[in-house]
Amino acid sequence: MADFTLGIEEEFQIVDPATRDLRSHITEMIDEGRMILGEQVKPEMHQSMIEVGTGICRNIQEARADVINLRRTVGGLAERNGLRIAAASTHPFANWKDQKITPHEHYEALINEMQFLAHSLLIFGMHVHVGIDDREARIHLMNEVRYFLPHLLALSGSSPFWIGVKTGLKSYRSEVFKKFPRTDIPDYFRSDSEFENYVSLLLKTGCIDKPKKIWWDIRPHPDFPTLEIRICDIPSKVDEVIALAALIQAILAKLYKLYRQNMGWRIYHRALIQENKWRAVRWGLDGKLIDFGKQKEVPVRDLIHELLDFVDDVVDELDSRKEIEYIYTILENGTSADRQLRTFAATGSLEAVVDQLIAETSEGITG
Repeated sequence: MADFTLGIEEEFQIVDPATRDLRSHITEMIDEGRMILGEQVKPEMHQSMIEVGTGICRNIQEARADVINLRRTVGGLAERNGLRIAAASTHPFANWKDQKITPHEHYEALINEMQFLAHSLLIFGMHVHVGIDDREARIHLMNEVRYFLPHLLALSGSSPFWIGVKTGLKSYRSEVFKKFPRTDIPDYFRSDSEFENYVSLLLKTGCIDKPKKIWWDIRPHPDFPTLEIRICDIPSKVDEVIALAALIQAILAKLYKLYRQNMGWRIYHRALIQENKWRAVRWGLDGKLIDFGKQKEVPVRDLIHELLDFVDDVVDELDSRKEIEYIYTILENGTSADRQLRTFAATGSLEAVVDQLIAETSEGITG
């Protein structure tokens, strides 16, 4: 079975509105946050980050309502502490060396294992869960949807700066995260049992102490009956978050429909998909991806138009046409990374970029 329920996790920056720098303040916010939101809010390794997650949403409209409520609540919580939240996958100028680590045995163990890599992991992401109960179908769809992951990354880029440097990339977060083991595009697995044997071997040999330490761009979640898409930068605006979640849901619904008809999308080698991921990291929507079937470069925007045509027959079944149509707005106006770069080009000020991110994060959540 696949009910295509949705869950969305967002990781926000905690920002000082005066300095525009990150503020390590999560320990002061988390108690009040949990009184309001329960387990929907939790700390992360760096105290300048706060993570929220929706409940299990039956459709994209429920997901929008939950995302808006979480942003509004956490934003209000920050304001009561004299702070703001911002949604972008890197802060334009904050230095990871200045960030405090959340005191918790889990994070202490991670730092002990990953050392310098863990300390420097000052990145913020968005994860989208889609409900698929059938374990074999989950692995089958994971294999196929890998091809579309670079498209999703290109649509979500929000990390063009790192420690005050214009990196030349649209998703610098992706390059920071790949320093961790067991990241990036996963390999192809022939069956659920082959995947489970892989996980068991890692556990047995002490490579990992729990399955959640497999941090691929897409994974079968170890605790929930979902596929978790983890490749995206966190978009700054709610409309972008919802459009991407709706597109992810539609891609999986279309691939599942083909699967049930004994049809499917072609499986491509990880190495080829990695080439497209790099292009999405570097150029975002302004670049070209490889159409492996045609064996030629194609503008990203053209391929995303083709993707929207590909999923069109399931969009009305999911009642998500209005939400997915915002993808056209992203294609026209660019991503958060594009807007950040335009602001920096116009002002020469990274503080102005932070102000823009704060404003966009709260756009459309009042009322």
